[in-house]
Amino acid sequence: MHGWQPHPKPRVSWQILFSGLMFFFMYLPILVLAFYSFNSSAYSAKWQGFTWNWYLKLFQDTRIITALQNSLTVALCAVGISAVIGTLMAVGLSRYRFFGKTLYRGISYLPLIVPDIAIAVATLVFLATVAIPLSLWTIVAAHVVFCLAYVGIVVSSRLANLDPHLEEAALDLGATPVQAFIKVLLPQLMPGIVAGCLLAFVLSLDDFLIASFTAGSGSTTLPMEIFSRIRTGVKPDINALSVVLILVSGIVAFVAEYIRYKGAKGEGRGVRGF
Repeated sequence: MHGWQPHPKPRVSWQILFSGLMFFFMYLPILVLAFYSFNSSAYSAKWQGFTWNWYLKLFQDTRIITALQNSLTVALCAVGISAVIGTLMAVGLSRYRFFGKTLYRGISYLPLIVPDIAIAVATLVFLATVAIPLSLWTIVAAHVVFCLAYVGIVVSSRLANLDPHLEEAALDLGATPVQAFIKVLLPQLMPGIVAGCLLAFVLSLDDFLIASFTAGSGSTTLPMEIFSRIRTGVKPDINALSVVLILVSGIVAFVAEYIRYKGAKGEGRGVRGF
């Protein structure tokens, strides 16, 4: 055919190359960390053979187990409180009009942009002012502050894709506002609530700065325990513990995103089918 020219071979653009290099340098430290967690040597800088012993010793270390229990207690309590308050906050901001709504929304989501050190110092000053002794529960209270914002913003994004007329139809059919919320709105919000809770759980479990400022005596969390041990040098047991935390955090974050995606996809199918 006249004028026909073969298509040029695709070339690797500089954007792909740049993205590859960026991800390489981002995840290279994690790969090195995982590699040395299997080192049989007590010193991370010298490789002496492959072993699983450091992972097995984690489950025999009483300090690690205690710190893990504290971290799980803080994360579960903070997420449970934030799930209830954050859901109600998101629904109120989305469905109702009241004086100062814009200001309240800005204040509610402020912990998303405020540095952790500012939240930690402000919480510590407040606790000292009202003479509340530091304990495991003061960490919970501090974690609720930022967990609430994350749960609220995820639920709000879910609310934005829902049809408000479904609640109105339930009210027209004789349901009370509470019944409409529990039987109509809450089931539709559940994917967003679960996704927000999982995200907040990971952030609470991995938090070090806020917990270190608000923890009392004997209230050491897992990140605080790790920090106290690396002062004398990073050993393979800390590498192994860090790898476990990275894997758990990654899995939970993936599940949260998957639930949020499936919920949004299911809502899209429901709207098209209607």
